[in-house]
Amino acid sequence: MENYNENIKSLILKIKDKIGKPVSNRVVMATIESLGIRDKDTQYDFGVPSISYLADVIFKELTFSPAHRGAKNKKEREHNIKSTKSLQISDYLWIKAKIFAHYYPLGIFHLMPVFLQIASIILFGYSLWTFVGFNHVQSTAVVLGVIIGLVGTGGFVQVIGRQASFYWNYEDYVMTKQTVNYLLKTGMLFLLLLLGLIMTANFFFHVYPFKVLLIVFTYALLIGVLLLLLAPLHTIKQRWVISLAVSVGTVTAVLLKTQTEMMIYFTHWIGILIAIGITRVYLILFFRKMLKKEKCNFHIEMKSTVVLYHNYKYFFYGLFLYLFIFTDRILAWSSTMNGPLPFVVYFEKNYELGMDLGILVFLLLSGVLEYGVASFSQFLDLGQKSTSYNSPEVFNKQLSKMYWQHVILLLVTTVAIFMLIYALINAPWGYRGHFNEALDIVSINVSLIGGLGYMFLAWGMLNTLYLFTLGQPAHPLKAIIFAALLNLIVGLICSRFISYEYSVIGMLSGSVLFMLLTLKANIDFFKKLDYYYYAAY
Repeated sequence: MENYNENIKSLILKIKDKIGKPVSNRVVMATIESLGIRDKDTQYDFGVPSISYLADVIFKELTFSPAHRGAKNKKEREHNIKSTKSLQISDYLWIKAKIFAHYYPLGIFHLMPVFLQIASIILFGYSLWTFVGFNHVQSTAVVLGVIIGLVGTGGFVQVIGRQASFYWNYEDYVMTKQTVNYLLKTGMLFLLLLLGLIMTANFFFHVYPFKVLLIVFTYALLIGVLLLLLAPLHTIKQRWVISLAVSVGTVTAVLLKTQTEMMIYFTHWIGILIAIGITRVYLILFFRKMLKKEKCNFHIEMKSTVVLYHNYKYFFYGLFLYLFIFTDRILAWSSTMNGPLPFVVYFEKNYELGMDLGILVFLLLSGVLEYGVASFSQFLDLGQKSTSYNSPEVFNKQLSKMYWQHVILLLVTTVAIFMLIYALINAPWGYRGHFNEALDIVSINVSLIGGLGYMFLAWGMLNTLYLFTLGQPAHPLKAIIFAALLNLIVGLICSRFISYEYSVIGMLSGSVLFMLLTLKANIDFFKKLDYYYYAAY
């Protein structure tokens, strides 16, 4: 009986946080169902026969109880607190400076695992899943494994970020944990299904030898699982654990490689497994600690149909984004213009070196993306407080102006990054000085064209982050699908009729289209920003 009362009290507070004072018991019933509570759970968890009965109890409590008189949801309470503070227009520049000083370096810092991999390759010719001593067959197997792992989990990474963030922002740690665990399990099953389909196809068409495919699958599975486990750390604001897990895994792999005679594959796999173990243990301990704050013992079940309905657009966006990123490589590595290939897709070093340099543009622009979305989110709230209700066009223009400031920052930063890439190619301390050889002209051309493509991709993703902030995923999804198709068509034509390395033109073309389509959506978005802001909250 005591547990029943505690569970009902806890549920009342959850519903109060979500809807405030309810207008009817049906609203309460819908909110209870959105938490994943089922009719068959109510007797065991709350001592009542049905959700309808439970909704009546909670409705009466929130409506008539003196303890909940004037009940407000979490957003309303935050608004009341913030609205007591006056905001002067003169403060805006200072606020922007503070946001920039915090989020721009934070975006770069969160790439520490990537920079660690680069440093490891430079110092040891080796990282958590690469090795400069691999021959072309080995490189093909490893790179294909990484690509399959990224593509196979890209959609779930997006959904974890979206769905888990919804509950996390409401401080509903039970549902956050349930969501993360459900999506991790579903993502792993999807990855296994994908590998099974590839294995079946290979059985009939004999594209790759079984030994090669075994290596591909091992890397794909390990990389995929690691990415799935790292994704929730962004949501729960624990991204430092990503750097820790990857660092420990990399150091372990390097030590095994330099101090033992162990096969390179095994050193990689052990290092990745250690990173997986650290991440999984931390997530378990973290949620155990957070759940102590929630005094509830009732049963909650994730509803697959609800998760699918609310997130399928984000899932396909993540899937097509990774397909887009790797299409040009697959096309370049499958071109037979220079002679027959041993496999359908066969690794080509010069092209990969060029794209590795080009992707530095995207990585180093991450600070602009981090700052852009953080600034937009904060000024949405500040702007609506300082703008009169009968002049929404002022609010829209202010945020639109801020967007173009972010675009200018992105373009200026791109110029600085290209100067850095030029130095890496030509300076004595760059590639030539470290590896005692000059970059092939193919690598240089690919790096320049690819870098430009990654700049437009980053611009398109900045546009996408704005749209995602207020729950508008339809336009970015359409844009990335059309961009991926253009990438495939142009890349296929260029790589087959000009030269294999010109598949990168497909990537550039697709990135430009993605930027233009999302830019158009953003321009329309800002014209009705007040409406979208109201609809989102």
